[in-house]
Amino acid sequence: MSTVPSGGNTPRSVVRSPALTPPADAIAPVRHPQAPAPGEPIGSHYAHCFGCGDEQPHGLLLQSRAGEGVTINAEFTVRPAHQGAPGLAHGGVLATALDESLGALQWLLRVIAVTGKLETDFVRPVPVGTVLFLTAEATAVSGRKIFCSATGRLGGPDGPVAVRAGALFVEVKVDHFVDNGRQEEIRAAMADPDQVRRARAFEVNP
Repeated sequence: MSTVPSGGNTPRSVVRSPALTPPADAIAPVRHPQAPAPGEPIGSHYAHCFGCGDEQPHGLLLQSRAGEGVTINAEFTVRPAHQGAPGLAHGGVLATALDESLGALQWLLRVIAVTGKLETDFVRPVPVGTVLFLTAEATAVSGRKIFCSATGRLGGPDGPVAVRAGALFVEVKVDHFVDNGRQEEIRAAMADPDQVRRARAFEVNP
């Protein structure tokens, strides 16, 4: 759904599907008073999450920090386990990194939300060993719908654009996870003696 250049940092045009266009009555997102302060690590919501979990040896181990307004900054190091073509990151892994960074925005809004739609532009290859710097921003809210976007750059916050995404997240109740997740994992998460970790596992899940 987009047109991107073969080189350079600026697309000729990016056309998103109507589902990612906020309606006329959408409002600006508001950072929650209890959101993490700018620069504060957001941390993993669930140790076994493929995107941010620290107990997933082949996961992304993506690390996010709260930014200004309703933005986050994140980093992801592409490792050999993330290859698609020899020496290059798999496109699906890069889409996951974008989705994970977008999901982290919900910590700033203090809502439970899941990905409803994700459109990804792959601008340039991402080699193994690269650190991908991601920024994500919530741009509009309409009822349960949260509109947001993310960009991934190579080698630094000002590096060349490698990937970008537009997304629609939908606010849900915790029952969404309890009713649909595999019961073995649900029971294990609920039995965690660490109250904070137990709450985080179900509070936000991208």
